[in-house]
Amino acid sequence: MKDTETARFKTILKARRVELAALSQNSAAARRPVELDQQSVGRLTRQDALQQQAMAKAQEVRRVNEQHKIDAALIRIDADDYGWCEECGEAIVVRRLEIDPTALRCAACAGAISG
Repeated sequence: MKDTETARFKTILKARRVELAALSQNSAAARRPVELDQQSVGRLTRQDALQQQAMAKAQEVRRVNEQHKIDAALIRIDADDYGWCEECGEAIVVRRLEIDPTALRCAACAGAISG
């Protein structure tokens, strides 16, 4: 992979990490505990709030997992290991990295694992 492509992916990964941090900060209130206040909130409304809180927490887990993948990809870039399949050692096609810049395996190895 060319240095310009690696630099482009590094920029994309860093921008996504900043975007994820902003999303996490913006959704912090949605993940707070739901208050039990039977006077102002009915049972169904509270259940709704609990469901929304659970969805916000699940989204946060996905964001944290993606941040870990991004951090690992940035470490691979700095170590000159980015873009190489961890299974077979062959280069990961740039088009695959454009779809998922955190990809660890080439399409053949990823297909063998999922298939």
